[in-house]
Amino acid sequence: MAPSTYSALTPTKKDTLLDLVGGKLTIKNVPLLSEIPSNVTLKSFSAVVQSSAAPPPLFDRALSLAHKGGFLGFSQKDSSDRLTNSIGKFTGRDFVSIFRFKTWWSTQWVGNSGSDIQMETQWVMLDVPEIKSYAVIIPIVEGSFRSALHPGSDGHALICAESGSSAVKTSSLGAIAYVHVSDNPYTLMKEAYTAVRVHLNTFKLIEEKSPPPLVNKFGWCTWDAFYLTVEPAGIWHGVKEFADGGFSPRFLIIDDGWQSINIDGQDPNEDAKNLVLGGTQMTARLHRFEECEKFRKYKGGSMLGPNSPSFNPKKPKMLINKAIELEMAEKARDKAVLSGVKDLTQFEVQINKLTKELDDMFGGGGDEKEPGKGCSGCSCKSENSGMKAFTKDLRTTFKGLDDIYVWHALAGAWGGVRPGATHLKTKIVPCKLSPGLDGTMTDLAVVKIIEGSIGLVDPHQADDFYDSMHSYLAKVGITGVKVDVIHDYGGRVDLAKAYYKGLSKSLKKNFNGTGLISSMQQCNDFFFLGTEQISMGRVGDDFWFQDPNGDPMGVYWLQGVHMIHCAYNSMWMGQFIQPDWDMFQSDHCCAKFHAGSRAICGGPVYVSDSLGGHDFDLLKKLVFPDGTIPKCVHFALPTRDCLFKNPLFDSKSILKIWNFNKYGGVIGAFNCQGAGWDPKEQRIKGYSQCYKPLTGSVHVTNLEWDQKAEAANLGEAEEYAVYLTESEKLVLTTPESDPISVTLQPSTFEIFSFVPIKKLGQDAKFAPIGLTNLFNSGGTIQGLVYDESLAKIEVKGEGLFLAYSSIAPKKSYVNGAEVVFKWSGDAKLEVSIPWYQECGGISNLTFLY
Repeated sequence: MAPSTYSALTPTKKDTLLDLVGGKLTIKNVPLLSEIPSNVTLKSFSAVVQSSAAPPPLFDRALSLAHKGGFLGFSQKDSSDRLTNSIGKFTGRDFVSIFRFKTWWSTQWVGNSGSDIQMETQWVMLDVPEIKSYAVIIPIVEGSFRSALHPGSDGHALICAESGSSAVKTSSLGAIAYVHVSDNPYTLMKEAYTAVRVHLNTFKLIEEKSPPPLVNKFGWCTWDAFYLTVEPAGIWHGVKEFADGGFSPRFLIIDDGWQSINIDGQDPNEDAKNLVLGGTQMTARLHRFEECEKFRKYKGGSMLGPNSPSFNPKKPKMLINKAIELEMAEKARDKAVLSGVKDLTQFEVQINKLTKELDDMFGGGGDEKEPGKGCSGCSCKSENSGMKAFTKDLRTTFKGLDDIYVWHALAGAWGGVRPGATHLKTKIVPCKLSPGLDGTMTDLAVVKIIEGSIGLVDPHQADDFYDSMHSYLAKVGITGVKVDVIHDYGGRVDLAKAYYKGLSKSLKKNFNGTGLISSMQQCNDFFFLGTEQISMGRVGDDFWFQDPNGDPMGVYWLQGVHMIHCAYNSMWMGQFIQPDWDMFQSDHCCAKFHAGSRAICGGPVYVSDSLGGHDFDLLKKLVFPDGTIPKCVHFALPTRDCLFKNPLFDSKSILKIWNFNKYGGVIGAFNCQGAGWDPKEQRIKGYSQCYKPLTGSVHVTNLEWDQKAEAANLGEAEEYAVYLTESEKLVLTTPESDPISVTLQPSTFEIFSFVPIKKLGQDAKFAPIGLTNLFNSGGTIQGLVYDESLAKIEVKGEGLFLAYSSIAPKKSYVNGAEVVFKWSGDAKLEVSIPWYQECGGISNLTFLY
């Protein structure tokens, strides 16, 4: 049934806050932009959006805020597939923005002029302190055109609209950007994207969708453990190591390396052999939807018995290290070619030597093909072999494994689908980058995809394409997919619409409507066109355990860069999807730094540990014994006082992120200084002079209590108990208190849990902190009831429970049985809590005053 269209015949009239007169865009008479060309127009929200197929409550909400927003448009004399126009200038006004520093990845940037904006900026928020407000300018989609902001000269900001096809042109765009105003920066983003959602009706807000069940759980991704060498035995031993360590993953992501891919010119029915690193396979194409030979050869039950195949846990790292050697030798040859070296003999000799050594490590030329067991044979169709048997055996042995996801690219594989290999119409389509991406960082994936072109399935068959892949995967026990390279290839808007529609339909049919993690998708095209069904996605670039360009300090400063990506991207991506802060490795030198951020990010926790490379003591601070996590109830965002700062290389700002638990607020302070974007070099690089200790401060008013209805009453307390996780301090504060000072070494953090204090009985003041052996102690509290002289707390987990208590209670109980407590003169009340398996790890504590 077609959705009903909801119209407002008599909208409530309010004075509009925006006005465009005489080349100036003003908010309550305060100039925001000046020198606006005469071909630029401003239309009110109500003038553009007179009806919508969006749900009536959303339409009503957008309409009630119509006076706070409007659409910018422009017209030019000549039609083109790519139009650029100034929308005016601003100088001396602080802004924070998000721009694409790589083709698929975005990050934060600050400045104070239109000329400071970076290429491919997705949105810009301007500070308007004159009226204690904020304004956001969001380039959007109109018809077959998408847009982004670019820097202009002399403070001008430019908007660039493009179709991506020389056959699709226009000269006029009436609503190609949306402008909105609010006195709260977080409310601003909610309201602005609600308005755009009602206008476009091509996506849904996160509030309209359910995230995948794995959002509350701990998992393992195979990528950094194996790269492309992933195989059943390695996965099995990896999951077993976690289980033996007391952390059975509740979800598993089998990343790149499981698919049937090959390279043009090779036997069209044979899988490519001996692939190790990302890059090698990026010119390869999908030639069947089923798993590759490594997985097809798996025999049901083979890992269950005493004679299961052995696996050398050191082999993946040995292969990876050798492949890195080979890659470096190839880079040295390529560099020599660019510098004019004619005799490349020494380079070729070294490359051939390393190639042979790598092949020998695989066992010489790769796996032997089973006679008569090709794709048409019975092997990959058998109930007792291949991926189906493997997933069944995993679930039989590891009972808590709820979800098994696999990786694929939006176009199938990195290089798309091989023409003629499937029933689909496919052709090789050259890729051409938008000129707006000329200013982005060089990316191996982009280089390889342009080099090999894409095997593009006819967009009219997008439904069939995704259903063919996903229906097979669902039948063999896969419950979801991680989709990479999700930004579209050429043709832009119209092509993207077809692909995203097909992906959404398949997600609903095959994976319960939620089983998808979007990745490499941080361009506005995807969010405006692809999130009608998709409800979870990555908000940061990859976790890099070291700098691929060779900076030895990158092992440290890349981790702070990752946190900045995630925190600021969540400002806008969190309106569409559940932010996913990505995996990390628990034995990395900055693993604790990552773990602290994941503990309060509000999303899932997952690692990509190599076999034998685990820090189980660290994981105990993140994960419950049943594989669930003490998750915050919102998604983490930068605090208001860091919005217009540069926490990466200004040598003075720490990153602070806020979030909520059920019964308190939490702020994480992170010293991320030491690296950042260099517009001249067009790359992220280290700024070693910034990698130093910093002092900052945290205040209870940094928590934006009004951003979550359930948290609003928590912000009304007169006094709070504050627990500092790392320094193990318990202090008191009020909204009128001085800020709490904190000094952080580079790549370190502190987590502050704020809990409202409650008066009990005649004299007691009480606040439950939670289990202090977990980073997010407040997330362990599942229920809280006060009754005159009683405090009843429902706690999940095991460890040391801490509460602030001004006096010692008379008695304490755990699950009805009286227990011994420890109370000290500094108001710390402590009780030891065991894990009650039969109660799902839940303990009921009672303190009597």
